[in-house]
Amino acid sequence: MGILTSSLIAGSFILVAARSGVWLLNEADLAKSVRPNPQTGSQRHPVSEQQQDHLDIETVDIATVEAAAAQATGRKFAPVKRAMDIAVSLALIGFLAPLLLLTAIAIKLDSRGPLLYRQCRVGYRGREFSVYKFRSMTIDAEKNGPQYASKNDARITRVGWFIRKTRIDEIPQTINVLRGEMSFVGPRPERPEFVQELEKEIPHYQKRHLVKPGITGWAQVRYEYAASVEGAREKLKFDLFYIKNFSPLFDIDIIFRTVRVALFGLGSR
Repeated sequence: MGILTSSLIAGSFILVAARSGVWLLNEADLAKSVRPNPQTGSQRHPVSEQQQDHLDIETVDIATVEAAAAQATGRKFAPVKRAMDIAVSLALIGFLAPLLLLTAIAIKLDSRGPLLYRQCRVGYRGREFSVYKFRSMTIDAEKNGPQYASKNDARITRVGWFIRKTRIDEIPQTINVLRGEMSFVGPRPERPEFVQELEKEIPHYQKRHLVKPGITGWAQVRYEYAASVEGAREKLKFDLFYIKNFSPLFDIDIIFRTVRVALFGLGSR
């Protein structure tokens, strides 16, 4: 197991090293790619000038979010985003093939159970689909029903801790991206059981389903892991900001930031 774990760590650092150009850009430089859409009526100032990276869900003009979502999923941007999704997903699978093989071996040696698991999630326009992930928990993890992961969660395996911290467990969702059920960047899809509760508790929560869910997203790189209604409320502020300010450059920005999150394990649980 020590050799396999070391190999996984080495593979992750190779991924970051291969994209070391990202580190030549500072926070302000990356933020300049985030520009509100002029057709929604927002001012064209980068986030660094606005000193804002989220929207207040109590006061947001939800009509502008809906208009931006319609544009993001319309003829102008949808083909571009789809092409980016396919290109990034195929490149990721090809580049990380050795790491994925080592991950598969480590999971099978570490604990009994399947290599991958499928879980029902809510996606675009509220449609349910099965998401794919590397198994990071014990096979009886939800014997008491669906529940959020918690700090020092005993259900997470030894290998599971590492692949969750580095986001390796999410890579099989490239299957969902290639099938068109997800985008590479977008609001993270939630489970139907949680969505039903959150839509009752949080204003505009259903609006995050106006675009395809993503493997990574603005909320994932700007906020910690959410394991409560209040946490979901905070993440929604970032999801709505992403939808309102969508652009291909914004997606690229988020992908670069995700590499940094994977390196330092920020926000995972």
